[in-house]
Amino acid sequence: MSGFVDKNQPKTSVGEALRELMPVSERYAYFDHAAVGPLPLPAAKAIRTWVDQSLFQGDVCWPEWSAAAGRLRFSAAKLIHCQPGEIALIPNTTFGINIVAQGYRWSGEKGLDSVVVLENEFSSNLLPWLALERRGVEVRRVPVPESGVVSLDAIRKAMDATTRLVAVSWVGYFSGFRIDLAKLCEMVHQAGAQLFVDAIQGLGVFSLDTQQIPIDYLAADGHKWMLGPEGAGLLFIRQQNLERLEPLMQGWGSLQMAGKFQTANMVLKNDASRYEGGSANHAGLIGFSESLAVLLNHGCNQPANPIAAAVLENAAKIEDGLKSVGAHCYRARSEHSRSEELSGIVTFELSGVDPNELRSRLLKDEIVLSVRHGRLRVATHAYNNQEDIDRLVSAVRENKTS
Repeated sequence: MSGFVDKNQPKTSVGEALRELMPVSERYAYFDHAAVGPLPLPAAKAIRTWVDQSLFQGDVCWPEWSAAAGRLRFSAAKLIHCQPGEIALIPNTTFGINIVAQGYRWSGEKGLDSVVVLENEFSSNLLPWLALERRGVEVRRVPVPESGVVSLDAIRKAMDATTRLVAVSWVGYFSGFRIDLAKLCEMVHQAGAQLFVDAIQGLGVFSLDTQQIPIDYLAADGHKWMLGPEGAGLLFIRQQNLERLEPLMQGWGSLQMAGKFQTANMVLKNDASRYEGGSANHAGLIGFSESLAVLLNHGCNQPANPIAAAVLENAAKIEDGLKSVGAHCYRARSEHSRSEELSGIVTFELSGVDPNELRSRLLKDEIVLSVRHGRLRVATHAYNNQEDIDRLVSAVRENKTS
């Protein structure tokens, strides 16, 4: 019978469905999503289309490109459960962090403003805040133990009446520790401050509802776990906070009448897109839009998130497998060892083996990962499967020294 579906056949898992869209998996066991993720087929197809249109038609298709970028704004809003007007499309996370750090309306008087950051932050979420010291802002760096576990109590102790902002990474790029944003946000707001989140190591895998967790600002590039191209990201500014920021990086695209290119009666847009001042990276935004659509279609923004479940399952298998061949594994977790603190990042060491040399050997075996701070970092996505994990574990076993 045409259209008959055998209900006894096992359903395709989210990992299997995603894998069909990831040609990188045909050759590589790819575990480098905390650095740069590979593109899925729909994103690559969309970018190729843009290239052909640009090559043969110039700017004739510009309205089509602009509309595709606009769809990304709505997808980004769907991703974190906010309004499209609270999203600005930006080139990278660093750009978004600087918009908030430099644009925040600081008093300008020494001793009146402070910012709290984590000592083990990625430099892009540290340098923009440290630069504020020249403007009289005190930057307080909260120590993080070698385990990578972030203490909310330590953050709170660093805050006082002068604290305007707390800036954290949702997931640590090296430790893999995932902060409880709900508890942190409540604590920060109760202390009278605002919360900025660098979400680049979490979005695409873990769901975040900004209606339930009222963070104030967020930035993330799309090229890691969201499987987009480099140079295309998103900035979230809660609407009520828009006027708390000086409108930096202004240009023709910041204006309500952007397409008129007028020099009289210039009025800024009344939403986050005022920070899209210049020409857009349409190729990147179009590709990012398609990558994000793939993940949204598989529920990456839902509370019961199958992508997150698959990633955490893979990471647990990788940890167990590496331990079984004598590797020293690290996954940042508190003494309560809650799964909500874990991510897809597992770091490890192999006694007597230089991590950079081992990475090179693994790459020759077409196994891709990174080295950070003297450890090898595995960053697994939902489309990685048992075959990928077995390849990694077997290769590590072969490179183990006595």
